Amino acid sequence: MTDPLDKATAKAPPTVGEGCLSRYDPDALSPEDGTEFPDAAKLWDELNDKPQGESEPNQ
Repeated sequence: MTDPLDKATAKAPPTVGEGCLSRYDPDALSPEDGTEFPDAAKLWDELNDKPQGESEPNQ
């Protein structure tokens, strides 16, 4: 029987490390992999600027 995942058009980039230390190989990533996020620092600051004790509203 053939592997059904062989039909997939998207494939994960290569990884380095094993187990908990496994991560995508930064040398193998390119803009086509969606690795650019120019507003990451701004988002990080927005998420971490909440006053102490303030929590997310329950939905």
